[in-house]
Amino acid sequence: MGKVEIRFDEMDTAISVMKEVAAWGREQGYRVWPEEWLTPEELLSSVVRPENFCIGLVDGEIACAFILQWEDPAYWPRAPKYEAAYLHKFCVRRKFGGMGMTKLVLDAVKADCRRRGVGFIRLDTGGDEKTVGEIYCNAGFKIVNSINYANGRSMALYEMEVDSDN
Repeated sequence: MGKVEIRFDEMDTAISVMKEVAAWGREQGYRVWPEEWLTPEELLSSVVRPENFCIGLVDGEIACAFILQWEDPAYWPRAPKYEAAYLHKFCVRRKFGGMGMTKLVLDAVKADCRRRGVGFIRLDTGGDEKTVGEIYCNAGFKIVNSINYANGRSMALYEMEVDSDN
């Protein structure tokens, strides 16, 4: 498989892929985003605009979708804008599962970060999401913080340096 081409400002297509992948995940019994969370009304905010919705193409075919934003006040409130790229709702279409898409997408995101002078890529997952956590740790992310909530849930915050060898 070749490189991933990232296209920004693809909100409708990205949401469609997110819904497709989430529906598959629910069929498999995974805890994934509810359908009602995957709408422009739920996803757009002061820091997530239509241009932050990305798709990744491999040989011209849509392989994945995600949101790439340049600030994340919800989980990283003290980080200045453009210190990091924040990867959210990353999902891979089933046809491309198991093909190393995480690394390919991260390589493409790193290249974009270098052009913008951004030093880190960050993301978050549920603290109990062991499989997803393993994928991100294997890709070179490190857990740098966790947030524990009163309801017993937790979030793990991950970070990767753009110029790391991973």
